[in-house]
Amino acid sequence: MQKNKRYRRLAMFWLFAIFYALTAVNANAETQATGWLQNPNHPPIETQFVVTGQVNESDQTLAGYLEVRLDGDWKSYWRSPGEGGVAPEMRWDKSKNISAVDWHWPYPKRFQTLGLETLGYKKDVIFPMTLHIKDLTKPVVLDAKLTLSSCTTICVLTDYPIKLSFDPSHLTVSDDAMRTYAKGVSKVPKASPLLSGVNAVWDQTKEQLQVTTVNKMGWKAPDVIVDGQSDEVQDSTFSRPVVEIDGNNLIATFDVSSWMGTPHLSDEKVAITFKDSDFFAEQSAVIKADTIVTSSSNSSIVKMVLFAVLGGLILNVMPCVFPVLGMKLSGIISAQGVEKRQVRRQFLSSASGIFASFWLLAAFLAVLKLSGSAIGWGIQFQSGWFIGLMFVITALFGANMLGLFEIRLSSNTNTWMASQGDNSHLGHFTQGMFATLLATPCSAPFLGTAIAYALATNIPTMFAIFTALAFGMALPWILVSAFPSIALALPRPGAWMNRIKYLFGIMMLITSLWLLSLLSNHISPQWLYALAWVSGGTFLIRMMQIHGLKATGFAGILLAIVVSSSVFIEQSVTAKVLPPEPDWQPLSVDAINNYVADGKVVFVDVTADWCVTCKANKIGVILQEPVLSKLNSQDVIAMKGDWTVPSKTITAYLQRHDRFGVPFNVVYGPNAPQGIKLPVILTSNVVMQAIKQAGIDNG
Repeated sequence: MQKNKRYRRLAMFWLFAIFYALTAVNANAETQATGWLQNPNHPPIETQFVVTGQVNESDQTLAGYLEVRLDGDWKSYWRSPGEGGVAPEMRWDKSKNISAVDWHWPYPKRFQTLGLETLGYKKDVIFPMTLHIKDLTKPVVLDAKLTLSSCTTICVLTDYPIKLSFDPSHLTVSDDAMRTYAKGVSKVPKASPLLSGVNAVWDQTKEQLQVTTVNKMGWKAPDVIVDGQSDEVQDSTFSRPVVEIDGNNLIATFDVSSWMGTPHLSDEKVAITFKDSDFFAEQSAVIKADTIVTSSSNSSIVKMVLFAVLGGLILNVMPCVFPVLGMKLSGIISAQGVEKRQVRRQFLSSASGIFASFWLLAAFLAVLKLSGSAIGWGIQFQSGWFIGLMFVITALFGANMLGLFEIRLSSNTNTWMASQGDNSHLGHFTQGMFATLLATPCSAPFLGTAIAYALATNIPTMFAIFTALAFGMALPWILVSAFPSIALALPRPGAWMNRIKYLFGIMMLITSLWLLSLLSNHISPQWLYALAWVSGGTFLIRMMQIHGLKATGFAGILLAIVVSSSVFIEQSVTAKVLPPEPDWQPLSVDAINNYVADGKVVFVDVTADWCVTCKANKIGVILQEPVLSKLNSQDVIAMKGDWTVPSKTITAYLQRHDRFGVPFNVVYGPNAPQGIKLPVILTSNVVMQAIKQAGIDNG
């Protein structure tokens, strides 16, 4: 028995030894990697170099990649960093059995800091590498030094030692490494058969470079970058281009300057890099000297200004602006018995408030743009502080319209304001500003296109577009100020005015309840309930003091109905008033690509709790037949991106599609891997047609 036990133990020992040896050999044969490298003097950055194991024997090359992770707001740079920064560099001259290393550059993002535009990367970036091996039968020693520049408000140059030793003949391909490598390669621009006639023309007189090309598939919202290896090109700074689209033709015009003086670019060879949504391409061209013919009209800018005016005008009838309808109409009602001159001033004050709000929003977004931060339409509703402020303001407006309080000024102040001609100008100005702020959670037809153009262009043009938006939204006020008889045509003031005023006050308080519900995303339930009880109690006590028991009872019942209705609607999925929602998956670009590769259709809904248009799309289209059944089918994947609170992932996704607000809906499929973008306001026919076009319609 003892001998048998001893033999069994020896057998088990040798089995484990053989298994361990095989595992060690297999591990040694798999992908080689440096592991994550981090300089203790600069911990926000870490990097690793990985050899995938994929060997191409015909040209004696080996695939690998350099991955860099940048924490927070740190960014690194493209091969041509723009007006600031230093491009990453890797010196591999101490390596053995390597003849060259090709560095492949993913398409960069544009960053603006302190008025300077740079090109580079944030967060995680993958640089595919191609190692040219002298002899695939001999060991390889990669002994390199990576010098990486990373910046926020300061810049740091950091060195990382890249050291690997391996035998190419013993490597096996790692699936994980190949997936990461493929992800990096997918963002690297390369020559595309879709492009033809790529030309570059240099106008020495205007100091402008014009690039033209044709895309067989057409253009959506392209960006173009020009760089090159010669000293003349590297010493030149190319502005963000003015891009014009005419069918499949693209014309990009760059202003060019040089710190060496006047640039001379004729006969220089340049690389021209294109991006259009998920399309990346790069072509080389030799610059020819010629005269650039300026476009007969800035049609794209004029078109966007018209879109902005229409979008701003439509905002007046969007659900987001309904809460301020009372203020608008009360302004008209209050004009009864007032001279035309005063009516004109009152409505011009409201229009001025709208213009002031849009200009403040443009200034706020310009600051974010210059700092390289995420920008978007309605992003202030992602802030709990802003929602809280709007809750207080709407509650005060509503209470004031119900007569629960009034602001009493000193006799001297009243005398001074009366001497100015009209003491209501400031109030009307505030109403205009307030209407604009409440309108920002909404997207409207034409508005999304104009906003996307404004936020993607330069700051002066952005202010012009926002001014056009303000003009569109203020147009009803401007018309009344131009024709005061419109306001004076209403019936004479009477008891009906108070009833209408109370109705508008109730509308405003309902808005404040909606804003209070949005705070649930930012504060704990205990604080939310406490705030609700204090606000509701104060309201009822003040109603008792001003309007008596009967009115207070009616207000309490109405308040209970509104609160219970909102809770009922929120829980209506379980109550079967609305059908159950689709099985939403979280938004993931990688998952979209995988599903499309498997032949499935993906419906993406980027939404937010504060977006009223999103709610209308959801209740009116997404949760209705036939769309709901299609989203629940096996061949369609429903995917949601929640932008209620700040999300860098969702912001990046929106910006990749040149969108800066919600709602945003897009359908992907085997026949539409780049996605079919849907209009802001959905219809069942539009959604079903997009799903059918993107993939297989199962009826």
